[in-house]
Amino acid sequence: MYPGAHAATSPDKAAIIMASTGETVTFAQLDERANRLSNLFRSMGLQPGDHIAFCLENNAEFLQLCWGAHYAGLVYTALSSRLTTDEMAYIIDNCGARVFITSDYKRAQAVELLGECGGVERWLMMGGTAEGYDAYEDAVAGASAEPLEGRVAGRDMLYSSGTTGRPKGVNQQLEQLPLEEASSGVAGMLVVLFGMTDTSVYVSPAPLYHAAPLRFTMGTHICGGTVVVMERFDPEEYLELIGRHSATHSQVVPTMFVRLLKLDPEVRAKYDVSSLETVVHAAAPCPVAVKEQMIEWFGPIIHEYYAGTEGNGFVYCNSEMWLGHKGTVGMPINCTIHIVGEDGEEVAEVGDEGTIFFEGGGSFEYHGDSEKTKASRHEKGWSTLGDVGKLDEDGFLYLTDRKAYMIISGGVNIYPQEAENILTMHPKVFDVAVIGVPNTDFGEEVKAVVQPAEGVDTGPELERELIAYCREHLADVKCPRTVDFRDELPRHPTGKLYKRLLKDEYWAGHDSRII
Repeated sequence: MYPGAHAATSPDKAAIIMASTGETVTFAQLDERANRLSNLFRSMGLQPGDHIAFCLENNAEFLQLCWGAHYAGLVYTALSSRLTTDEMAYIIDNCGARVFITSDYKRAQAVELLGECGGVERWLMMGGTAEGYDAYEDAVAGASAEPLEGRVAGRDMLYSSGTTGRPKGVNQQLEQLPLEEASSGVAGMLVVLFGMTDTSVYVSPAPLYHAAPLRFTMGTHICGGTVVVMERFDPEEYLELIGRHSATHSQVVPTMFVRLLKLDPEVRAKYDVSSLETVVHAAAPCPVAVKEQMIEWFGPIIHEYYAGTEGNGFVYCNSEMWLGHKGTVGMPINCTIHIVGEDGEEVAEVGDEGTIFFEGGGSFEYHGDSEKTKASRHEKGWSTLGDVGKLDEDGFLYLTDRKAYMIISGGVNIYPQEAENILTMHPKVFDVAVIGVPNTDFGEEVKAVVQPAEGVDTGPELERELIAYCREHLADVKCPRTVDFRDELPRHPTGKLYKRLLKDEYWAGHDSRII
């Protein structure tokens, strides 16, 4: 299915609702705009399989643009609106984009990009124009609203966040099928695992350029459901939207759970969330205490999965499964999990930790980077996202941390996620990152970098309080020896910490083993 199929039966049904403004796009309007865009791309000489790239904030045009590229059979790459100009230019060149589209919101960087990307043939801007850019609205309005002949379905090619180096384009070679016949694995998952129907209302609180929000929102359209797009996440507004729109589905990240739980209880009690049928979380490990409280509040409707943009495996659990195996990210449902030690062999005992490898879940390559692709492979053909974890006797997977973030202090391996999970629930902590920093005697020592809650005084007293709190729950060696305070941490809107940026600061002038 695709939006046009639903436009034929329910033309006036809302496909997109913008949370703050209420701007609404019906399925008929979405289908018409996608047709116009597909004709525009074809008039530019783009053929199925060609690439475009775009960098936008969450707005009403975002998903319309994606469907237009999809109708035209193109490969489309969404760029994070938080990237530097250099990072944007790298991705635009790396993906081979022939057209680049942005908005007035990114005007300054848009101008800087001109001349940096030799492969771009056409530059378009929404909501205004700048030197070198044509008006997006005028270009689309001048295109035909009739469907292209012989349409084939396009696909996304998204980039990993680059927390451990340059972003990596994930290239999943898929057979090009007629638009009317093409299927979506995500849409199928929404139906089978999460109970989505054409009456569902999905609230999307995260940036649409990220893999999960983009694929889940487009999957909702394939199912015929309505997507409510938040311009940015605000915990109280999120609760209000659920009640206002009688939302049935949503996907969040654990940091959003934390923000929701830290609302005043009287604020939380004001909002009715009883319409919710399914809330999905992913992207980062969720502290056990956080998930316990969310299940108590929302009910046993919380689902979790562990997967990557690479699409090489899918691990899943519902609330019942999780409550029986607290801390798990689930069981593999389309693949086999292998836990591999430093020697390249599978670990000997159940419960031993190692690098997580997927077998049989799907193939991918890192676009234009055979070395990174090779580094993600085991000699037996399995692939990894670089995470460390373990399996229990029932086959449930538990994440320890990313291998790149492991701290080695005096020969002891320490995974900072454990301390982060403890400290994030302290009432005086708004956000926290735990990293390894240089230590002359031990090589590394554990440090916490904390964004305090609003109105909290920082200083030696709070530092001692947080260290002591952590030591109540974890062995001393796993707890921070020092705490630094920051006004804000470098966290991606999807919830992922840019630890590389923090580590770069502390390791400047030192020989860090983290690249």
